[in-house]
Amino acid sequence: MAVSNELLDSLLADYKKPEDLIGEHGLLKQLTKKLVERALEAEMDEHLGHAKHEPVANSTGNTRNGKSKKTLKGEFGELPIDIPRDRHGSFEPQLIPKHQTRWTGFDDKILSLYARSMTVREIQGHLEEMYGTEVSPSLISSVTDAVIDDAKAWQSRALDALYPIVYLDCIHVKARDSGAVRVKAVYLALGINLAGEKVLRRSGIGKLR
Repeated sequence: MAVSNELLDSLLADYKKPEDLIGEHGLLKQLTKKLVERALEAEMDEHLGHAKHEPVANSTGNTRNGKSKKTLKGEFGELPIDIPRDRHGSFEPQLIPKHQTRWTGFDDKILSLYARSMTVREIQGHLEEMYGTEVSPSLISSVTDAVIDDAKAWQSRALDALYPIVYLDCIHVKARDSGAVRVKAVYLALGINLAGEKVLRRSGIGKLR
């Protein structure tokens, strides 16, 4: 979708300093809010079959029923959003699904910091400094714990009785251990099963000597 120079000139007519664009009350945050809420209204139009203030066009008589408020957390910090509601409670927003409180991909940022051996408190401070959003330690822990549980389940899964081809390898990574970052060896086993599929399994971690 092309954006005309005339529209950009209009949006930036009062621009004087960077905060006017990327600050807490800057243009980008305001524009994001407007665009998201307009898109949600369009989704509601599609759901009901008629636009706001138009005659009811669906056979169930379903209509708009005000709005609910939700605060999303992401790169813009905290962003309050008005979510349209319908009387039957059957509206399922696609852009911001129910129960979603963070922008898509925000969990990935937490996990990338965790993978760099940062503590929960360090991640919390880093996100607040970079994105202007305060993320609770419990939220960070819930995100990382969910991934750890999945990883443990994957590591303990049942293996085939036979792998025609097996590759053994080792990579060295930095990991936090007893409050210090140390270089450790991660041993990997890559097997090719009878169906020709690659199956990766971590066999263990040890200190690099």
